[in-house]
Amino acid sequence: MNPLAELLEANERFYSAFNDRDLLALAELWDDSGPVACIHPGWRALTDRHEVLESWRAIFEGGGPDAIDCRAPEALLIGGGDSETLGMVVCYEAIGNALLVATNIFRKGEGGWRLVHHQAGPCNEPPAEAHAKPPLSPLQ
Repeated sequence: MNPLAELLEANERFYSAFNDRDLLALAELWDDSGPVACIHPGWRALTDRHEVLESWRAIFEGGGPDAIDCRAPEALLIGGGDSETLGMVVCYEAIGNALLVATNIFRKGEGGWRLVHHQAGPCNEPPAEAHAKPPLSPLQ
């Protein structure tokens, strides 16, 4: 599989883990070899892996949204040639009637692509493809 397809698959696993309320799967996706950051809409920046994972637990236990529909994901590699170690997915999160724009940054290591950063926030002018419900993926 090419690096962009692998990156999009890792991003899809992130949203599947959220929608399944699978904290263990989320923990496996978040990098544990270096710094991480997570900024949920309206929250302060979290820069400790334990804090990040606890934030997801709080969202799951606190009646967070039932599902996030990831739309119009665009994968970008950071680096050149075969040396890419960072990848970024910019996408839109449909949560009920709300549409957020999100950035998910991954680091590629021995275990594949692992999250190092997630941030989502309001989007006033999303592209048309962000409004369209995507077809079901193999992971759904």
